Amino acid sequence: MTHYETHTEATESDDLDTPPYGMPVVGQAVARQTPGTLVSARGIELHGPWGHVFGPLDLDLDAGGVTVLAAQAGAARTALLMALCGRMRLTRGSLTVLGEDRPQKVIARSAIACMNELDEVRPSVTVRDLVTEQKRWDSPWYRFVPRVDEGGVAEMCGEIFGDVPLPPLEAFVDDLPELQQLLLRISVADTRRPPLLVVGRIDRIADDVERATLLDRLVALGENRSVIIGDVNPVDPTVGVRAVVDMHDLLGPGDIGVLTRRK
Repeated sequence: MTHYETHTEATESDDLDTPPYGMPVVGQAVARQTPGTLVSARGIELHGPWGHVFGPLDLDLDAGGVTVLAAQAGAARTALLMALCGRMRLTRGSLTVLGEDRPQKVIARSAIACMNELDEVRPSVTVRDLVTEQKRWDSPWYRFVPRVDEGGVAEMCGEIFGDVPLPPLEAFVDDLPELQQLLLRISVADTRRPPLLVVGRIDRIADDVERATLLDRLVALGENRSVIIGDVNPVDPTVGVRAVVDMHDLLGPGDIGVLTRRK
């Protein structure tokens, strides 16, 4: 069951029945007694050095499949997604993810991708360089890792890309189609295959066909784990996502500057 509410405006309502797997439900602002099995948040809010970012709000998400947090792109959505995988410390409130309430534990059980604040790729980086660098990060310090070939790219990216063609070794990442760019960033971020994957901005893809393909790949990944994605667009119920949480009234666009100190 997916649930969210503003902390100050809880309403009384019966719990909604959990739909069959693959049938999404749009979350409503209703009270609930049972915490979510993936995320259980109570009264969470975040204030940056220069102002309010989001909250207070409550949020319950069930584990498994793809959950879409639908909200405007901006500081609030970015911060919430980062908080849900332990990368952003909240100002107040309680947050439990996969049974863990310490950010360090949540980080160990999650991966986050397609968030420019964390994994933006420099324009001059090639596919070979990006994959090689990640393989070196994943290896013990004493082990020599040579530059990868096509097989190395396939090993890291094959499961994520599925039927989507793998990018050429010497191609600059910035020159790839948007679909390949995002799938490559997910592949590099998700090498450990933890139980939770958070994907920041699928609404970056302008092409409807490529966006639908990306959703298909994320739904496939969600067959064996939990995937949370941020999207501003409506999601077709037939794509196989487990739940859609409409948070447009709770998360404004904001300014990423409120999260950082001015120089």
